[in-house]
Amino acid sequence: MEAHAITRPEVESTLRFKKLHPDAVVPTRAHDGDAGCDIYARESLTLRPGERGRVGTGIAVAIPEGHAGMVLPRSGLAHKHGVTLTNSPGLIDAGYRGELMVLLVNTDRDDAYTVNPGDRIAQLVLVPFSAPNWTEVEDFEDTTRGEGGFGSSGF
Repeated sequence: MEAHAITRPEVESTLRFKKLHPDAVVPTRAHDGDAGCDIYARESLTLRPGERGRVGTGIAVAIPEGHAGMVLPRSGLAHKHGVTLTNSPGLIDAGYRGELMVLLVNTDRDDAYTVNPGDRIAQLVLVPFSAPNWTEVEDFEDTTRGEGGFGSSGF
């Protein structure tokens, strides 16, 4: 079998941001090549079991045209404390210039969780997208899957 080189499309290498508060922490990438940048809380919030809340980051970003920002949970926060995002993924459109807000929920049944300023609470991933024109049709071409949905593959 012949090996083929994997090529990457041209990727935007700069994300413009603005600190809205002097104590805001700039998003960081833990390792070179990581897809996600950690997003930090600017304010405190205590979530009782089952409670949800909004945490400001003090940061605004200018997502490049043709891209979307996806705010995703941090796996360690979810695993260790049961804290995740209520709207995962959170979508940031290129035209939005307000503060990045993170919607958290505490899924732990027993313990409250307190977010403190400077805590890593989510991660931001930029993804390219296409914005198709919608065209109504009478029918689709046949496929082997057809209308088979959840569970249709036998798993």
